[in-house]
Amino acid sequence: MSETEIEVLPLKSKIAKMALANHQEIVDIRRYLHAHPELSFKEKNTAEYITRCLDKIGVQYKSGIGGYGITGTIKGKDPDSLVVALRADFDALPITELNNIEYRSQNDGVMHACGHDAHTASLLGTLRILNQLKNEFSGTVKFIFQPAEEKFPGGAKLMIEDGVLEDPRPDMIIGQHVYPDLEAGQFGFRPGKYMAAADEIYITFVGEGGHAAMPNKTIDPLLITAHFLTAVQQLVSRNADPFNETVVSFGKIIGEGATNVIPDFVKLEGTIRTMNEEWRDEIHDKLRRLANGIAASMGGMCELEINKGYPYLKNDPRVTKKLFDAAKEYIGNDAVHELPMRMGAEDFAYYSHEIPACFYRFGTANAAEGIISGLHTPTFNIEETSLKDSVGMMTWLTIKLLSKD
Repeated sequence: MSETEIEVLPLKSKIAKMALANHQEIVDIRRYLHAHPELSFKEKNTAEYITRCLDKIGVQYKSGIGGYGITGTIKGKDPDSLVVALRADFDALPITELNNIEYRSQNDGVMHACGHDAHTASLLGTLRILNQLKNEFSGTVKFIFQPAEEKFPGGAKLMIEDGVLEDPRPDMIIGQHVYPDLEAGQFGFRPGKYMAAADEIYITFVGEGGHAAMPNKTIDPLLITAHFLTAVQQLVSRNADPFNETVVSFGKIIGEGATNVIPDFVKLEGTIRTMNEEWRDEIHDKLRRLANGIAASMGGMCELEINKGYPYLKNDPRVTKKLFDAAKEYIGNDAVHELPMRMGAEDFAYYSHEIPACFYRFGTANAAEGIISGLHTPTFNIEETSLKDSVGMMTWLTIKLLSKD
């Protein structure tokens, strides 16, 4: 279909046709990013690549926001009426890719295993279409390309502190994320609380090591650790309100003794996930008192640090309902779903505590082709036809939010 034929189509059809026409270019961008991943706070080359893409689109932007962050605007008619922000992240993970694909990561031990390459490519495709349609919508689109989503304190926090939500201040913000639990072409939304606050726990139990055959002459930090790990689960089962979502998990224990050696200390690393900020602070205090109390009762000591991470992510009910209905208009009722709550974390949450927000998911699986691996795994990949739908959907949702109905 020619550009002239596209021009006379209804807006929804026009967006779909433009997304299809740009699809291969967006796939190429995603593949380049996938092959050249960079870790959080080290995304210099990725940021430069994004700015080159923005130059081709022909939009104004500023770089170096909160690190390697990039932001800019596309102004439609009556640009002061409403401002909608669109966000994509672009850092990768410290994972060695195992996919046998032509665009496999060229950086050993680094991989786009959480789909940030797809998020960035999708937003670039969305901006290309919005820039071409800027005479067909009112208001201003503010775009945010954000680094360092995967590592505390989070690029969102740093960009906000550097003024990304000012000049102009958005009235609302949306972000989208790959979702391998849904087939390509499917979308998911959830109003209200959606993802958890995440905090990191670092504990060292200090005892007095010695010969394992003479435990009476030691203060065993392994035994202190065992008592603590059992007791800490009661913080959830006997302290948290059953309707107040809480997870406390430990994934790393280092106690470097031997078959006949009790070590001097044991180190633990874990996480706390919550959906309530007041309870979040309370469970931190309870965990400190529990760890110190158990250690002292058994003759040892405890060194404990809690790194407070991202807040819980809340989707504004009004904005999310509007987008949920608009998504059905664009792609059909059967392809739009309400999502379950997740105890995973996402630094988009920082935006959601500043302005009305919606963080939604687009399906990336293709079970028939074996594209089903989960996020943060070395075989994660996406069905690339999903990029056509993610670009078209974000464009459509943006224009619907800018409308005054």
